[in-house]
Amino acid sequence: MTRTSKTARRAPKPLLITIAAIVLAAIAGGVIWAVLNGRDATSASASADAVGAVDAAGVPLERANGLPAAMELGVTELKVQNLENVRAYYQNAVGLAVIEQQPDAVTLGMDDVPLMRLERSAEPLPQATDAGLYHTAILFADEASLAKAVLQTAQLAPGSYQGSADHLVSQAFYFGDPEGNGVELYVDRPREEWQWNDGQVEMGSEPLDPNAFIEEHLDGEAAGTAVIGHIHLKVGNLEEARSFYADTLGFDVVSESEGALFYSAGGYHHHLATNTWQSAGAGPRTTEVGLGALTVALPTAADIEQATARVDAAGYGHEVVEHGIVVEDPWGNKIRLVARAQ
Repeated sequence: MTRTSKTARRAPKPLLITIAAIVLAAIAGGVIWAVLNGRDATSASASADAVGAVDAAGVPLERANGLPAAMELGVTELKVQNLENVRAYYQNAVGLAVIEQQPDAVTLGMDDVPLMRLERSAEPLPQATDAGLYHTAILFADEASLAKAVLQTAQLAPGSYQGSADHLVSQAFYFGDPEGNGVELYVDRPREEWQWNDGQVEMGSEPLDPNAFIEEHLDGEAAGTAVIGHIHLKVGNLEEARSFYADTLGFDVVSESEGALFYSAGGYHHHLATNTWQSAGAGPRTTEVGLGALTVALPTAADIEQATARVDAAGYGHEVVEHGIVVEDPWGNKIRLVARAQ
């Protein structure tokens, strides 16, 4: 990612004041406690078995029983009660475009890249303490694209803004859609700035002023592209999560903090996270509304076969789908593992 040094045009003051008021309201209401409450540097208690071979910089190397470094995240599927309201939020506020429309489903994305699929459901909304989706994180190609998206979302859906943080490896802004699904809009810092130590990446949660970020980057050159950067899940137990996501699926555990584990493949700071900040002790999900499925795209059919063998050996059932499988974690969160089109 190329970071722009261009001096950004100062946005009109009324817009900045509005965003500042939203931030203060969110903090006063305790909305962003999980973002800013102690998400500090990598825990010194990271277990030795979470770390495999590393390169000279301390970055994990691809392992035979793990996911390939070339894995990517694909479309995030959400089950929603009010399809029209949720679609309007992602389309009008976040700025995603409709790629495919069906009577009870819609696929949205950016620059013709599908990012989210919304499907109508008649089941009830989940409770905040249930296992399920914490947030879907949309990774923008550059700061200018992110600044435009943050400003647009804060303007058109001001009540959805929940906070911001500088995570050392990235700069992130947090929102919530009309049905309570978390949304992170973020940009990565250059990889050469990430700090690794024996397979663990240093992440934090430092203050990030949204007004200053927008002022600095709004007029920068914007590619206007994005991908799903990571998915953050609520689970009932972190050791069960580690067993499933690291030992079975094959992610590397690359960071730990109080109540959370962060996983990746190929030396990314994290493709996936699990936390118990609100959901400690939660059992299996009782509604499909919320996360329908997250997609992990692997390079080849052989990679799918190897992952399926690990799933079977661990005693998890799976459903065979086109180009891959669907498996559920211990709380009923669905993971779609598929081979990318060749």
